[in-house]
Amino acid sequence: MNINSMNYSIHPEKRITLSDVQHILESNVTLVLSEKAKQNIVECREYLDKKMASQKEPIYGINTGFGSLCNVIIPDNELEQLQTNLVMSHACGMGDEVPLEIVRLMLFLKIQSLSYGKSAVQLKTVERLIDLYNLKVYPIIYQQGSLGASGDLSPLAHLSLPLLGMGEVNYQGNKYQASVVLKQLGLEPITLKSKEGLALLNGTQFMSAYGVWCLIKSNRLNALADFIGAISLDGFDGRSEPFKDNIHVIRPHKGQLQTARAIIANLSGSEILAQKKVQVQDPYSFRCIPQVHGATKDATAYVNSVFETEINSVTDNPTVFPEDDEIISGGNFHGQPLAITLDFLAIAIAELGNISERRVYQLISGTRNLPAFLVAKPGLNSGFMIPQYTAASIVSQNKQLCTPASIDSIVSSNGQEDHVSMGANAATKCYKVIENVEKLLAIELLNASQAIEFRRPLQSSQKVEKTLADFRKLIPFIKDDKIMYQELEATLQFVKTMNI
Repeated sequence: MNINSMNYSIHPEKRITLSDVQHILESNVTLVLSEKAKQNIVECREYLDKKMASQKEPIYGINTGFGSLCNVIIPDNELEQLQTNLVMSHACGMGDEVPLEIVRLMLFLKIQSLSYGKSAVQLKTVERLIDLYNLKVYPIIYQQGSLGASGDLSPLAHLSLPLLGMGEVNYQGNKYQASVVLKQLGLEPITLKSKEGLALLNGTQFMSAYGVWCLIKSNRLNALADFIGAISLDGFDGRSEPFKDNIHVIRPHKGQLQTARAIIANLSGSEILAQKKVQVQDPYSFRCIPQVHGATKDATAYVNSVFETEINSVTDNPTVFPEDDEIISGGNFHGQPLAITLDFLAIAIAELGNISERRVYQLISGTRNLPAFLVAKPGLNSGFMIPQYTAASIVSQNKQLCTPASIDSIVSSNGQEDHVSMGANAATKCYKVIENVEKLLAIELLNASQAIEFRRPLQSSQKVEKTLADFRKLIPFIKDDKIMYQELEATLQFVKTMNI
């Protein structure tokens, strides 16, 4: 897969990984359809057109109504209007707008799914989605409205409205009517043919896009937690023995061993870690970093495997198989695999924040020759007392957000859609949890860097000292009380751009 050139060719026979998706997004490549993708799309569409000319029996969603209206037959002269009505009527999103990075992912994943040639869309419909992606015309989509079962119907309807010259888009940082931007770019609205609206709206691209973003961030947070946890370990004058290989080899969870080795590597050469210790052992939030962080790594790896399967799948309905002369109405749009794993990921990543806040608490507790609240003259100064409160508040919110969405279901469409995944709610909750954990790790870094200063003249590892030197260019050592929210925000921005 060549993603280093200016063009990225979408090929239905190439399996994409989350790493590929990340590189595609970061490389700002131009999407193009491979000849194989074009062939698949055209052949599937031609098959459906021929089938419709000879088929006498109704085919769900093609010449019938939708959901519980599946037995209502639609005349041939109204099939195009049926698809337009579907997109318009299903655009019922509410709440906050979906972040643009997620919308961009939704576009890419919808294009990828349609490239397999099982959805019977027109080639020009897929090419218009590519136009939106390449020209950075991002449909305005709302976070609330999907049950995660008949696909992400409402958000995908909003994604599709601009194809028809309807709805709103974000273009060059501003919000416009889609019709205005299409006219400016010389793009004519698409007239949908039979089944196309259903192909666009059925699918898991809202859940999938959130999940891909969450996994990309999760992989970074896993590494950040190990590095910042290592700084805290030195700040707390912790012991190295709990991170030795032999103790983890006899309980060989992959993530556990990986974490222990990361802590040792992060603190390689640390004078603080090497000095003789007075304490016999450390609290769990330090001693059990490999076991806790490691479990999160293993959970993340499992979720990654589920989403890599999903983003290489066809998830609309009905599915068209020209080679078998079959059009099958099934349930590939059901988001249960994603809902469960998004809940799992949220819980796993939240634990990185949970244990991080406990390390913060230990650092400000006035033990291990550290001053209370990590500041001279505690009493006159509150020091780092209240950042821990902030961390505790965020941790508590995460606990509430980690109540599983996937255990819920509400009957819809007059009982036809009687079990839904609620994967969209799992997705938006997971997104928020991950944002929160990034904040918690920033609070830990602020505390850990302060604690390290009380270990001078001893040095931590070269890697840690380089990071702290860069950090101190933005955030000075705090001697006396000051307005702390500014320090917290500056630390968060530093964490977002840290090289780890």
